[in-house]
Amino acid sequence: MNKKSKIIAAILIIVAIIVIVIITKAGKSSISNTDDTTTDNGNNTPALSDTKKLSGNLSEYHNAELGFALKYPSEWEKEDGNAGVTFILPIDPTQVSTVATLQATVQVISGTCAFPPVTTIKDRSTVTLGSNKFNMITMSNTVQGRVYFNRMYSLQKDDVCYIFSFASINLSPESKGLIGSNVTQAQNNNKAIVNTADSAFTDAVKSFGFVAGPQGQDESTVAPVK
Repeated sequence: MNKKSKIIAAILIIVAIIVIVIITKAGKSSISNTDDTTTDNGNNTPALSDTKKLSGNLSEYHNAELGFALKYPSEWEKEDGNAGVTFILPIDPTQVSTVATLQATVQVISGTCAFPPVTTIKDRSTVTLGSNKFNMITMSNTVQGRVYFNRMYSLQKDDVCYIFSFASINLSPESKGLIGSNVTQAQNNNKAIVNTADSAFTDAVKSFGFVAGPQGQDESTVAPVK
């Protein structure tokens, strides 16, 4: 494989890690919008997925359909998806840094847990967070001046897999017009920003818990409407 092909392959692997394209079984229904309520016969009932503000700077994400809940910093921007939730972590614009992306995701899939097939794993271990035991890997790559870091946890529950992923992207100093001492300052700030975000992500994973999903009504007990 020539140098150009290796670079393209590395970029494709990194994109696969960050996006974490997970194929779910057909037929899984989409999640309701998290901050709304659904209406049943004119009465407001709790949505399958919602968020409530806790004391301090934490909020709790609760998804009854996918069967989990966790706590996360309230300043994280939440985006629901069909198979989980994505959090966009804020980056302080007043600091000299080249951090371009901080993102955390929780994905729920049917079947056995499996991390993306990559060869650049930096660390692999089994860790206990709260009352749950997770498999964990970290990956770090530098491609064309950009630094990519990922930490992923997986948790198997019966025939369902929960995948937690943290991803960061640091641009090259040249792309931000940094020179001299500003480069060193940015590199130090990059490390602090990513480490702080990674620590907050791990705290969110520690708070993960299972919740009971919505129960359907036993059709054998329901009289047909005439």
